[in-house]
Amino acid sequence: MQRQGSIGDSAAIRVRATGGVLLVAHLALVAWLMLRPLDVPWVMPPNLHPFAGIRADLALGPREAAHRIGEGLALLAPLGVLLPAVHGRLRVSPLASLVRTATAGALLSLGIALLQTGVPGRVVDVDSVLLNTAGVVLAHLAVVPAARARFRRRGARRWPAALPQEDAAQGRTPTIPRVGIAP
Repeated sequence: MQRQGSIGDSAAIRVRATGGVLLVAHLALVAWLMLRPLDVPWVMPPNLHPFAGIRADLALGPREAAHRIGEGLALLAPLGVLLPAVHGRLRVSPLASLVRTATAGALLSLGIALLQTGVPGRVVDVDSVLLNTAGVVLAHLAVVPAARARFRRRGARRWPAALPQEDAAQGRTPTIPRVGIAP
């Protein structure tokens, strides 16, 4: 049975499979980058005050601030596109999709921050969680609505009669004939 509002059968499978492979590869890269121990002589204390690290980055000058803030935004930004691709639905509320993706990005970023507490040389930074989540949201807003609209238009040209029926009922519900009960 095809999910309602999904891409065509073969296209949906390709998008979901490609999204799944890319999602696993990206998460493996993030884990390797963020959870490997650092050999440093000293570490900064944990930053548990929101925006304190961003203010410190801005004090370093515009070039260095753009570099550090850009790294925070870019680390998990591909999740904003890969998570909806793995889900594979075209007809979904844009707000619900954004909320689901942002929540998943925030939870994943929080999980990474918590795992870093046990890694030598790594410290918790609440600003990295905020920047990572903002990166996921920005990537989602920049790519997903336009990509879904493009896939819907492409599907409408390819299967003009199939798309309106997709929202219609699936047909009659099968019924079981009644059998009389013996007295």
